[in-house]
Amino acid sequence: MTNYATHLNALDARYHLHSQTNAVAHQSRGALMLTGGRGVFVSDIQGRDYLESMSGLWYANLGFSNQRLTEAAHAQLQKLPAYHTFNHRSNDVCAQLSEQLAQIVPLDDARIFYVNSGSEAIDSMVKMAWYYHMAKGQPNRRKIISREGAFHGSTIFGAVVGGLSHMKDGFNLPATDGVVRVSRPSHFREAEKGETEAAYCDRLIAEIEDVIAAHGAESIAAMIAEPIIGAGGVLTPPKGYFSRLSALLQSHGILLLMDEVICGFGRTGNWFGSQTFGAQPDMIAMAKGLTAGYIPMGAVALSGAVYDAIAAQSDQLGVFGHGFTYSGHPTASAVALAALEQYHEMKAPALTARRGQDLTRALEALATDDMIGEVRVEGFIAGIELVADKASRTFFAPELAVGRRFENNALREGLIVRNMGDTIAICPPYIISDDEFDLMITRLRAALMTTRADLHTAA
Repeated sequence: MTNYATHLNALDARYHLHSQTNAVAHQSRGALMLTGGRGVFVSDIQGRDYLESMSGLWYANLGFSNQRLTEAAHAQLQKLPAYHTFNHRSNDVCAQLSEQLAQIVPLDDARIFYVNSGSEAIDSMVKMAWYYHMAKGQPNRRKIISREGAFHGSTIFGAVVGGLSHMKDGFNLPATDGVVRVSRPSHFREAEKGETEAAYCDRLIAEIEDVIAAHGAESIAAMIAEPIIGAGGVLTPPKGYFSRLSALLQSHGILLLMDEVICGFGRTGNWFGSQTFGAQPDMIAMAKGLTAGYIPMGAVALSGAVYDAIAAQSDQLGVFGHGFTYSGHPTASAVALAALEQYHEMKAPALTARRGQDLTRALEALATDDMIGEVRVEGFIAGIELVADKASRTFFAPELAVGRRFENNALREGLIVRNMGDTIAICPPYIISDDEFDLMITRLRAALMTTRADLHTAA
C-alpha cells in the first residue's frame, strides 16, 4: 500500500463512523478506498479494478461514468442549483419529472411526493397512510403489517417496521406494538417437507387473513412489502402471492404500500416489481434507480384516491404538514430526468427481462455445484443460496460465515458481490456488456471454488 493510501485509510479509521459496519473490526481491517469508476468497474486507490456486480447498493443501473447524467447535473447547477417545494414553490425540472414518473407507475391518476432517500420514502408512505385514514374518519387504523426479513430503511420507524434484527439491536427503539409481523415468503427456506409452492402460498395468505381477523381490520392502516425482499436474502414470492394479497387487503380497506426502492425502474423486467408480481398498490416508494445513484433522491407515488383524501384533509387543516428541505431538488430532478430518458431509450424493462434469461442460464449452470442450494432470479437481480447439503436443505453453521468468506474471495478475484448471511446477491448494471457479463460469471465461479477450498481446510 502506498504512503498516500495508508494515510487515507488512517484518516477514515480515525474520523469516519461507517454504515452497517463493525466499528471495532474496521480499525484493523480498514476500508476498500475507492477513487474512480468507469462503466461497470470501480477502482481503488492502488489502481485495482473491481467489477461491481451489485451496482453499488442496488442503484448504479447506468454504471459509474454516465456522461448524460453528469452533464445534466452540471447544466442544472449553472441554472438553478437548489430550491425547495414548500408553500406553493416548484421548479421546471421537478414538474417535468413528476409527469414522467406518473406515466410509468402502476397507479391510477398518480401523484408524486419527493424525498431524499428510500428510508424517507418509507416513513412518508406510512405517515400518508395514517393521514389518509384520519381523513376518512378512521383514526384507529394505525397498525402496519410487515414481514419478517424485510428491510425498510434506517430511520427510526423504518428500522422498527423492518424485519431485520440487526437494524434494531442496541438502539433501544420505540415499542413495536403498532407493527404486526407476518412470515417472509421463501419456499426454499420455509416450506414444510413436501409442501408445494401453491400450498405454501395458501399458508402465507391464510396467515395474513388470520392476523387481520385477530387484530381487527378496523385497527390496521396498511401493509408494507418489497416485491423481492432484497437485503433479507433476495427472496422472491410464490406465484399468485401478491395478486391474492392485494385482493385481501382491498376487501378490508387496508392500504398496500410497496417498497420499490430496489425493484423500481426496470430491475425485474417491468418498470416496477409490483407489475412483475401482480400487486395492486396504493402507494409506491422509490429511490436508488431514480437517479441511478448519481445524486440522492427518492419519491412516493400515490394513487389518485389516496391523493384526493390527503388533499381534502390538507384543505381542512390548512396545510399538508410533511416535507423535506430538499424535496423536489432541481439538480436531483434534472439527473432523474436524464436517467429516465436513458431508461426509455434502452427499453430498460425489456432489456433486463432479456438479460435476466442470460443470468438464469449462467447461474443454473453454476448451481450444479452441490454447495448451491438454490438460485433465485427475477429480471436482472439474483440471489445465490449457499448450503452445506443441497438434498436435505441443510444450511451452514453461522459461525462458519460462509457468505462472508465468499464475498471476500470474490473481492480478491476483482468482483464485488454482497452477502446476506449465506445468500450472495448480484444486481448488475444494465449497461454490462456480454464480455463483462462472462467475466462476472467466471469470477463468481472462482470465488465459489476458493470458498469450497477454504471450508475443506477449516474442516
